[in-house]
Amino acid sequence: MPSAPAPRRDATPSPGRRPSANPWRIDLRELGRRAGSMQELERTIPAPEEWKVELIGVPAGADVQLRLRLESVMEGVLVSGEIQVPLVGSCARCLEPIEDTLTLDVQELYAYEGSTTEATSEEDEVRLVDGDFLDLEPMVRDTVVLSLPLSPVCDEDCSGLCVDCGQRLDDLPADHAHEITDPRWAGLAERFASSSGTPGDDTTKEN
Repeated sequence: MPSAPAPRRDATPSPGRRPSANPWRIDLRELGRRAGSMQELERTIPAPEEWKVELIGVPAGADVQLRLRLESVMEGVLVSGEIQVPLVGSCARCLEPIEDTLTLDVQELYAYEGSTTEATSEEDEVRLVDGDFLDLEPMVRDTVVLSLPLSPVCDEDCSGLCVDCGQRLDDLPADHAHEITDPRWAGLAERFASSSGTPGDDTTKEN
């Protein structure tokens, strides 16, 4: 019985085996362009790299949760809703690790090419619908990164670190202090401490 022919290497992959599409790229064909049409979007997408500032940011690959509404308007597509992302970083005062969740409201108009909004706006002032698609990633990235605190704190009342020993002040007793010696007298104080004896040690030798 003849064996089945081997599959061709250049054969078109079946729909179930097609490479996954860009999850940030939204297909608008179902929404259409009739003003007033709406579509709900709930999606969880891995965060790209570099969503951060110096001390805090979104870990690469962490879940970015989108709960959005797409609304067709005369000039384009109005995107509104909520973004939620996890944050990790360090306290700007005591350097302790920080873990938090950032929830943000968004509202952004993606204008159609050739619309009045597109024609009357600077290139970097308006986001555009790309044919039948729009890309959410730049909008979400800008919204998140611009909302990150430049000086995050583990607690609003964090006292920071002791400038002398570097320990966290909130973990030290209230009377924690360090004796301050004028550096000009440090050498003399050290010699005096090493040469001084215990009171009562001096004895008078009799002949």
